[in-house]
Amino acid sequence: MENFNLILTGVGGQGIITLLQVIDEAAVVEGYDVKSSELHGLSQRGGSVEAHIRFGKKVFSPMVSNGQADLILALEAMEGLRESAKAGKQTRLLVNNYILPIPGAPTKEEIIKQLRGFKSNFYLVPASEDCKEKLQNEVVCTLYMVGHAVANKLMPIKKESALTAIKNVIPEKYLELNIKAFNLGYGE
Repeated sequence: MENFNLILTGVGGQGIITLLQVIDEAAVVEGYDVKSSELHGLSQRGGSVEAHIRFGKKVFSPMVSNGQADLILALEAMEGLRESAKAGKQTRLLVNNYILPIPGAPTKEEIIKQLRGFKSNFYLVPASEDCKEKLQNEVVCTLYMVGHAVANKLMPIKKESALTAIKNVIPEKYLELNIKAFNLGYGE
């Protein structure tokens, strides 16, 4: 692998920073050189948030150039649609089937229809719904998404490395719930 280029996107309050920390740590556990940006956009609750992670043998910049993302991981469907404009032919788009209700914005169905037209590299997962229903906490959908990405080989991280990263990053009192979310996304 030369370098793996990942863009994380969502809205403020969804846990993009925690997601960034877990993936950074998992890549370090794998032995990769890792560079990541903290945050772009409005981190306030409901504002657009974007973070970049690049890892591989040797990485010089954290920023993913337009068209160069290997994976865009979106915690919110509208943000996934917005980021899809930065995708290249090889880009896979992993999107949580959740939309922040905004008056006058396209409906969830309209957004999903546009995303489905994106290409065959589009994966829509019910992360928020599954976590809310099965774990009574949709905030942990971030780690569900990581579990799904790892299980489906959408990023070059092994399950063991991801679980080690979760244990290293997540505070003890939230650890069990977050591991359950990862495993749920992984398909276990």
